Amino acid sequence: MNTENNVLKKIKQKLVVSSQALPEEPLHSPFIMGRMAYAAYLGGASGIRANSIADIQEIKKTVDLPIIGIIKRVYEGSEVFITPTLKEVDELYREGVDIIAMDATDRIRPDGSTISELFPNIRETYKDQLFMADCSTFEEAAKAVELGFDLVGTTLSGYTEYTKDRSLPDFELVKQIVSNFSVPVIAEGGVSTPEELKTMFDLGVYSAVVGSAITRPMEITKRFVEAIQ
Repeated sequence: MNTENNVLKKIKQKLVVSSQALPEEPLHSPFIMGRMAYAAYLGGASGIRANSIADIQEIKKTVDLPIIGIIKRVYEGSEVFITPTLKEVDELYREGVDIIAMDATDRIRPDGSTISELFPNIRETYKDQLFMADCSTFEEAAKAVELGFDLVGTTLSGYTEYTKDRSLPDFELVKQIVSNFSVPVIAEGGVSTPEELKTMFDLGVYSAVVGSAITRPMEITKRFVEAIQ
């Protein structure tokens, strides 16, 4: 797919804000996520990353920005929970999100498949859809490029069992991917200051996603409290 697709042009060299809240968090509500996305838009965000059809529908009412859509769904026996199966891909496609992001790690998916087995069918079925690979290693990013993902993100670095010791944000992984592939690279995961964001763009990323540092006040509060304990 043409990397200068209109949706991609809108987020090129711009900030995407992740507007998500998990069920156990106080702000878990489609209405609140819609307002959070609107606040991000007013602050200058050029795209939104959102979880669940309900949140995405609400966010669409408040902002006209490209949406990176995911569905977090936990299946027993699998560590993969970001758009883990064809079912979630289909739900997001029918909702009409601009970009569908999915776990592209090497881990076994709920249906017993790997991303290498699952994605070719998805790519063939949804030819007109942009797909983002959420990766945790350089090898996973390389595989995602080979499989035909339109964008590659560093989203899961530090969040898989085999990368949990990495310090975030993972500048080294970003450097590796940017220097080896021409596919748009999305920096995501652990970017917590404007200075870190600027460094990511200096390294050559196409776009970057910031979430917790902007849209999760409970986590932000914890960071401040920890600093004085």
